[in-house]
Amino acid sequence: MTTAAPGSMTNVRKAGAFLGMAIIVAYCLAPFYWMAVSAFRRPSDQFQNTMLPDPISIANFRAVFGPEVGFGRSLLNSVVVAGTTTVATLIFGTFAAYSLARLQFRGARMVAAVIIATSMFPGISLIVPLLKLFTDIGWINTYQAMIVPSLSFALPLAVWNLTAFFRQLPVELEQAAMVDGCTRGQAFRKIIIPLAAPGVFTTAIITFIAAWNEFIIALSMVNRKEMQTATVAISRFTGAYGFDQPFGTQMAAGVIVTVPLVIMVLIFQRRIIAGLTAGGVK
Repeated sequence: MTTAAPGSMTNVRKAGAFLGMAIIVAYCLAPFYWMAVSAFRRPSDQFQNTMLPDPISIANFRAVFGPEVGFGRSLLNSVVVAGTTTVATLIFGTFAAYSLARLQFRGARMVAAVIIATSMFPGISLIVPLLKLFTDIGWINTYQAMIVPSLSFALPLAVWNLTAFFRQLPVELEQAAMVDGCTRGQAFRKIIIPLAAPGVFTTAIITFIAAWNEFIIALSMVNRKEMQTATVAISRFTGAYGFDQPFGTQMAAGVIVTVPLVIMVLIFQRRIIAGLTAGGVK
C-alpha cells in the first residue's frame, strides 16, 4: 500500500486554494463584467447573450451625457456630497477618536459603546423624522440635506477605526514632544497626525465610498433633477419612449460610477490594508 508524498499533497492543497480563490474572484467580477459588456453594446443589441459586444458601440455613453439626461451634473453632485461628507467626518472623527483614546474620564467606554451603537440603526429609520425636520427648516433639495444624514453612519465608523489606531500609538511620543516645548495640540498636529496617516487615509477611502454609493437619503431628500446624485439619477433613467427599460444607459452610467472607485482602491490598496491592520498589533 502506497501513500502520497508530502510534496504532492502540498501541491494539491495549493492548487485547491488557487482554484477556490479563482472561483471567488470570478463570482465577484462577473456582474461588473456583464455590466461593462452591456454598456458597450448598441441599444438594439441589449438583449444579446454573447460574451463580447459585437460590434462595440459607445452610443450608451453618449446618451448618458446627452442634454436630456444631464448625468454630468449628477456626478458633480455626488462628488460634492461624498467629498464634503468625507472631509467633515475626518475632522470631527479624528478629534473624537483622539479624545477617546487619550483622555481618561468616567464613562469613556460607555461613550464609545453609544457611538458604535448609533451605526447599527438602519438608515431608513432616520428618513421620516429628518424629512419632517428638513421640510420645516427649508433644507429639502439642498446639499446639506444629504450631507448631514450621511454623517450619521460615517462618523461612528470613523471614530471606531481611528480610536483603535490612536490607542496603539505610544503615548510617550506626545510626552517627549511636550517635554521639548510643544503643547498638546502641537504634539497632536506634528507628531500623532503624521503617524496616524495610514489609518486616517483608510477611513477617508471607506467613508468616501460609502457616501458615494448612498441612495436612500439622496432619494428621499431631493426631488429636483439638478440636485440628484449619480445613484439616484441612474434609478430614474427613462427609455426612448418614456416607458421602456433603458438597460444600456443604466449599464453605461454604472460603469462610469464604479470605475473610479475600483481604480482608487487598486492604486491605494497597500495603504488601505496597512491602515486596516495597523491597529491590530502593538
